[in-house]
Amino acid sequence: MKYLVALLALAGLAVSVMGLRIHNMDPAKAPPCAVSEHWDCGSVNHSRFAVFPAKTFDEAPGKIHIPVATIGIVGYGVIAVLALMELWWWVFETAQIGFMCASFLSYLEAFVMEKWCIYCVWSWGIMATILVLTIGWLIFRRRGRRVAWNK
Repeated sequence: MKYLVALLALAGLAVSVMGLRIHNMDPAKAPPCAVSEHWDCGSVNHSRFAVFPAKTFDEAPGKIHIPVATIGIVGYGVIAVLALMELWWWVFETAQIGFMCASFLSYLEAFVMEKWCIYCVWSWGIMATILVLTIGWLIFRRRGRRVAWNK
């Protein structure tokens, strides 16, 4: 199980790297994922929500913003390391945080920007899978201990 979760985390890390590449592209160039008016990674990754904290309209120049994809890269890396160390409760907690952040970003894409990023959707799916697998693994281990104690 630890290798499956770590492999999924590495896949999420790769997706986040691709999203960061789009974020760092020149906005005038059409990214390879500009499929339609509703699926456009360029407009999503160059929006004010593509950084943390989100850019405001009246903000002073020079404020530091961290690209959301960079936070994803770090998060997926942490999950991979924790999974390989078999610290399942920490994997679960980290996956919850990642899932909530990805869900919030998906909400912004769906209802505020009304555009979707393929990389963001893939990242949300990977994080949801990691969370479900971790929950399943924790339940399985807990039930296994109960059966062993009843003997």
